[in-house]
Amino acid sequence: MKRALQITLNEVRLYLIDKGDMAFSILLPILTFALMFGAFGGDTQFKATANIVNEDNGTYSQQIIKQFDAVNGISVDIISAERANTLLDRSDILIAFYIPAGFSDALASGGEAEITIKQRGNGGTEGQILASILGGITESVNQEFQVNRAVAANLQGTGVSGGRISVVTQEILAQQRENPSVGVKETTVGGSTDFVNQFLPGIITMYVLFSLSLVAPTLVEERKRGTLERLLTTRLGVGELFLGKFVSIIARGFVQTLILLALSYAVFQMFTPLSFLYCLVITLIFSAAAAGIGIIIASLARTQDSASWIAVVVTMFMAMMGGTFFVVDANSVLATIGKFSLNTYANDALKTVISQGGSLADAWQPLIILAAVAAAGLIISRLLFKAVQGAGK
Repeated sequence: MKRALQITLNEVRLYLIDKGDMAFSILLPILTFALMFGAFGGDTQFKATANIVNEDNGTYSQQIIKQFDAVNGISVDIISAERANTLLDRSDILIAFYIPAGFSDALASGGEAEITIKQRGNGGTEGQILASILGGITESVNQEFQVNRAVAANLQGTGVSGGRISVVTQEILAQQRENPSVGVKETTVGGSTDFVNQFLPGIITMYVLFSLSLVAPTLVEERKRGTLERLLTTRLGVGELFLGKFVSIIARGFVQTLILLALSYAVFQMFTPLSFLYCLVITLIFSAAAAGIGIIIASLARTQDSASWIAVVVTMFMAMMGGTFFVVDANSVLATIGKFSLNTYANDALKTVISQGGSLADAWQPLIILAAVAAAGLIISRLLFKAVQGAGK
C-alpha cells in the first residue's frame, strides 16, 4: 500500500509540475462556471427602461408614470424632448413616449388626450413590450374615467360633490389593483425553474468523464516507452502499480469538479455545508468508477490513438445515454440502454442531493453500483494488463 501511495504522489507531483496541464485543469471548470453563470445566473424577469418625455407634469401624467414605474422589471427615465429626439436619431434608443403639455388639464375637463410614441422601425422587441404595457396602463386610466362618469351620473341630484365621487372611486380602484379579483398564476411545464440545479449534475459528470479521454492515452504512452515495465522490475507489483495509477486518476478528476462545486457553492449559494459534502462524496465515488473504466481502456488499447478514440466513444455514449442534459423517459428504450452508463447513476445521486434535498442514504443504490464499477475496473484492468502484456508479478 505504501508503494502504491508513492506512485500516486509521484503522479500528482508530475501533474503539478506541468503548468500547462494544471492550468487547463483549473481554468476549464472556471470558464464553464462563468458560462453557466451567464446563462443561468441572471434574473429571468423582463427588464427594460422606459424613456418618457413629460411636458405636462400634471396629476394624470404623474399617475401614468407612477404606474409604469411600479411594473416589476421596468425602470422609468424622464428625459427632455430634445434628448429623446437625439437618442432616437442615433439609434441609442428605439422607442420613447411623449406626454404633451396640457395632458392632465384636458382629461380633468372631460376632454381627450394622447400619448405619442416615437420609435425607430418597430421599436424592437423590448419597445413593443413597453408599448403594450403603456397600453394597459392607459386603458386602466380610461376605465377610471368611465367609472367616475358612471358613478357621477347615478348620483346626480343627491348632493354628493364631484370631488368626493372622484376620491372614493380612486380609493376603491386602488384597493382593487392591490387585491385583484382575478389573478395570474405561472406554472412551468417540462422542467425545473432552477436551471442551475437542473444542469449542474450533468456538467459535473462531464468533467469526471474527461479523465477517460485524458488518462487512457497517457497510460498507453507510458507502456509504449517501457515506463510501466521498468517499474515492474522493482519490488512494485502490478496490483500496487495499478492502485497508484488508479488513485492518481481519481485525484485529477476530483480536483476539477471540486473547483466547479466550490464556485457554485459560493456564487449560487445552492448548497448547505452538509449537501456540499454529500456532493463531494458522490463525485469522489463517480471519479473512482470513471477511473476504473479509463484504466481498462488503457489496458486494452495498443496505441495512443486507439485509446483516445475508445475513450471518446465511451464518454459520448455515457453522456448521451445517461440523461446528462435531458430527461430520459423511464419506460423508453433509451432508459434501458442508459443503465449501462455511469452517468445515469451519478446524475441520479447528484439530483437526489442537489434538486431534491436528499442525503447519501437516499442515493445509496446508485452509489453502490458506482463503487462496484470502480472495484471491478481496478481488478479487470490488472488482469487485462497481465494477460495482454504478459508482464505481471
